[in-house]
Amino acid sequence: MPDTRSTDARQRELLRALNANWQAEIEGLRTYQTLAEREQDPLRKRTLEHLAEAEGIHASLWEKRIQDLGGDPPVYKGKATGRADSLANRLGGPKMTLRRLEIDESRDIARYAQQLKDLGDEPSIAILKRVIDDEEEHYRELSDLIRNRYPRQATESTPKDARLQLDELLAKRANSGRRTAGWIGDAIYGVNDGLGAIFGIVSGVSGATLGNSEAVLLAGIAGMIASALSMGSGAYLAAKSEREIYEAEVSRERDAIQTNGPEARELLSLYYQVKGLPEEDADRVVDHIAKDSEQFLRAIASERLNSTEDALSNPLTSAVSGALSTAVGSIIPIIPFFFMSGYPAVIASAIISLAAHFAVGAAKSLITVRSWWSSGLEMTLVGAIEGAVTYAIGIGLGHIHV
Repeated sequence: MPDTRSTDARQRELLRALNANWQAEIEGLRTYQTLAEREQDPLRKRTLEHLAEAEGIHASLWEKRIQDLGGDPPVYKGKATGRADSLANRLGGPKMTLRRLEIDESRDIARYAQQLKDLGDEPSIAILKRVIDDEEEHYRELSDLIRNRYPRQATESTPKDARLQLDELLAKRANSGRRTAGWIGDAIYGVNDGLGAIFGIVSGVSGATLGNSEAVLLAGIAGMIASALSMGSGAYLAAKSEREIYEAEVSRERDAIQTNGPEARELLSLYYQVKGLPEEDADRVVDHIAKDSEQFLRAIASERLNSTEDALSNPLTSAVSGALSTAVGSIIPIIPFFFMSGYPAVIASAIISLAAHFAVGAAKSLITVRSWWSSGLEMTLVGAIEGAVTYAIGIGLGHIHV
């Protein structure tokens, strides 16, 4: 007599797995739909819509199998916009969102591959094989989008109208401004630089003076001012130089167009062909663009320099952001010395500094694809080593008598 309890348990486990698959596909559907609605480049938009449609088909397959097994109709429990509006994706920007989705697709492929071995249900396995093939194609399409290439699926369905082609290829200019990820990255870098530098100074001076609050405050505040000014001026000069280099390169491109216009047209056409457009369509797009000399210059400069003027940093904004973020990071290690002295102040400074290192490391996950805890632990370890080394050096220097 078969063990009905064991059979029921396997059935419940199978239904849980299929329901989780359905949830994941619906979340993917909502994510790609949201990203497609916000995308201004029609070719990229078409790719995202294709990905959303495929996720919807997968969800339908899982829902039907769940019903065939007698399970309750699945109910979506995620956000209406899927993962598109998660904090990490909002701060990281569209390109970082696509990178996260690319990683998610690879994880889904691995998860489904494991289910091929675990589910033990032939109809579900048949669905898995189809879904895995589609997910592998999704991974390749996302990889193309991330690397600014147009996936084959999008270019094969591209209308032949040259005016529409022109709009599609120039639409990216409307979305080429400086990304949030750049600003957040600069701020995190500034906080980290100030925190690391002043934590080292505070540790060293504390070791040399046994936590004398006056000496630590004097050294810490002086270091904070110097670090903030250095970071601010460095950011200003870097942004200014970047803008000057861009303007010089654009000037060279203008001269090249005036000297040899046909060669410039051929070059721009080749750029578009590399991105997936057929040669004939690319040539027609270039012909339309070239009717406006300034528009042609902007288009070829965008491709040649992989940037636009709108994407360049504002020198003053970079200076203020760099200086303020560095000052914020710098003040953290010296806060305890305003209220206490000696070893208690040293210990308190180490605790809040290491906590700040972890927070900064975790914040980096907003603009990277690493997990927040591993990034935070890495920063904490680096801070701990830095503090221990500089504290030991400080103790050694404190015992040197001139």
